[in-house]
Amino acid sequence: MNLGFSFYIGYRYWRARKANAFASFITLFSVSGIFLGVAALIIVSSVMNGLEAQLKNRILGAVPQLTLVSESGFEDWQQVQQTIAKQSPFSPLIHGVVPSATTQAMVQSVSNIQAVQTLGIYPELESTVSDVMAHSYSGAFSELVVGEYNVVLGRELARSLGVVAGDKVRLLSGDGVVYSPFGPVPSQRKFTVAGTFEMGSQVDASVAYVHYQDLRRLMRKDSQQVDELRVYLQDPFAAPELAPQIAAYLSDSQTISTRDWREDFGHLFAAVKMEKNMMALMLSLIVAVAAFNIVSALVMMVVDKTTDVAVLKTQGLTTATVMGIFIVQGSLNALLGLFLGTTVGVILTLNLNTILSTLGISILGVGQVLPVAFSTTQLVVIICSTMIITLLATLYPALTAARVQPATALRYE
Repeated sequence: MNLGFSFYIGYRYWRARKANAFASFITLFSVSGIFLGVAALIIVSSVMNGLEAQLKNRILGAVPQLTLVSESGFEDWQQVQQTIAKQSPFSPLIHGVVPSATTQAMVQSVSNIQAVQTLGIYPELESTVSDVMAHSYSGAFSELVVGEYNVVLGRELARSLGVVAGDKVRLLSGDGVVYSPFGPVPSQRKFTVAGTFEMGSQVDASVAYVHYQDLRRLMRKDSQQVDELRVYLQDPFAAPELAPQIAAYLSDSQTISTRDWREDFGHLFAAVKMEKNMMALMLSLIVAVAAFNIVSALVMMVVDKTTDVAVLKTQGLTTATVMGIFIVQGSLNALLGLFLGTTVGVILTLNLNTILSTLGISILGVGQVLPVAFSTTQLVVIICSTMIITLLATLYPALTAARVQPATALRYE
């Protein structure tokens, strides 16, 4: 196949003014469709990436990402911590390891009662690995002193209970239940609200923090023993893959079970992922429709240029060279739309909040900006996928042109 000749003729056909006005309109429509589809894909995908990243930070930054559980307790949890965080083959993926205690409890105030996930922490250790302390008010976590039975509530949870710092609430834990003649009695104790935190997500309404030893006493367990280690990861989404590896790595010393964030929040992130994929699919249909328009425009061009093709074939052009002419013509339309769509999409994505602010548009409410996370890898995937779809769209018209029989086409010329 003579690529240079095919490109030269295809380029001249592409630049030439179309004799068929309808074919010109279809060509314009196909280029516009690719332009809009690619630009929309880039913008929407970036916003969805930003939303996913924001949820990851606001939710998974405040709850256990990966928890290692030993039924018999860790004899030397500092050594296990050192092994995982510093000496294991996956230590570069570990952000930190801290002791943890977790229980599902009820928190009761004078006016209301709510279910809550209660986390026991050592504040001085937690501050080195968790973001939640940076989102607390008035240094609330510094009030978590062993023996004083203070609790830090999520801002929305405190609002629902109608309590402020200094008020008393009662925590009732399902762990440590005792049985009396009147039936099972949950372990319970009054705690003082030390303050609140606000991550800007649903954890604000469902999570509370207390000192590790205070929570262990509430659960009627040894306050000095460590049964759980909470592992903070560089990427929380890697938890499902790392959990069995860490458990297997520690299996020589003791039996370890694992649980991760998917138990409580897996459904939420699965819904976000599904929504992200569906948005990408729907916007990809715009590109697909534009590709069909390329087929229509090229077919009309083949019919219009049948005589030219027949003459060229009598001059010795091969089937592959003829196909190349129309593949080049269709690809140039696709590349034009792709270039415009990519340029506009990237510019709008990188300046989206500035543009919305200038226009006075607030999608999420006053003072809030759209979360945008531009991904170069995703951009490359969009560009390559569009090129493949449009290239496939040119094959049928090109093959139709290559099948033109010179004798038949020139019979009445």
